[in-house]
Amino acid sequence: MSADTITARDRLSWAPSRAARELGLKRGEFDLAVHLGHVRTVPDDGGGGRRVPRDEVDRLRAAEGFPDVLRDRLRTVGTREAAAVMGVTPTRFTRLARLGLVVPVRFWVNRYRAVVWLYLADEVRQFATDEKNATLLKGRAPEVLRGQLATGLDLRPRNWRARHLGFLLRHADDPWEKAGALAALLDPVRIAELVDDPYERAHLNRFRPDPPGQGAPNSPAAQLAERITTADDPDEIGRLRSDLTRTLEEARAHRPAPRPARRPAPRQGPRPASPTPRPRRPGAEPPGPVPEKPRGLLGRLRGRSS
Repeated sequence: MSADTITARDRLSWAPSRAARELGLKRGEFDLAVHLGHVRTVPDDGGGGRRVPRDEVDRLRAAEGFPDVLRDRLRTVGTREAAAVMGVTPTRFTRLARLGLVVPVRFWVNRYRAVVWLYLADEVRQFATDEKNATLLKGRAPEVLRGQLATGLDLRPRNWRARHLGFLLRHADDPWEKAGALAALLDPVRIAELVDDPYERAHLNRFRPDPPGQGAPNSPAAQLAERITTADDPDEIGRLRSDLTRTLEEARAHRPAPRPARRPAPRQGPRPASPTPRPRRPGAEPPGPVPEKPRGLLGRLRGRSS
């Protein structure tokens, strides 16, 4: 890439780290803003990841209440703080979250290998101020909801996956990237069942985003995070399989998966010509077979006598 091209690119867009500084956000806050669609990004033509158009940064900086309003939209709270915002006990808030009434936006695994769910403070406030939810915040929960909780229902992982998939699909620029986003939530065994061609499967895995980092690879924290990021509900798996099958058909029509070029067959050279027999004199006897030379002791005795 030439210097002129780099200068033009930097003049029109910024790398995420520079954009975060211009917006007055920590890198984690910036990544969440991109995740939620508050900050628009575009692919880097040079293949270096996504970038932020400078006019997008200008738009956000010109918004009323910047940067406090933007930061408030990105503020996350854990269970205890969310319960305080709602004015309920942490136990009641956890039940509401397990029922899928409040959707987590992030999670992490603490040192005790427990999953810590994070929620958007703005969404928690909206739930608490909605009059339709007043009966859920006070008094006894409806019998139907209590029955669901008694079965061990916990929709937090599934709801997080749905939210994460929306983020991945928003940043998918072609059918192969969309297929990779769907495959990111499926177990590799299920992907192999859908894509039996090894070359096509390898190409799909190139666009399969890695799960959010949680500890060293194969560590207990990473294994727990992998279970959360992998679909386990039959209905969810069926929907993902159906969507992936349809998206793969679009991807094949858009651009078939590359395959190794066939090696050309080795060229057969001309067969060596048989030696031309020497002409025989008229009346001469045809040459007979060459007598085999005796080996071993008998051969040496004959050699001496001749």
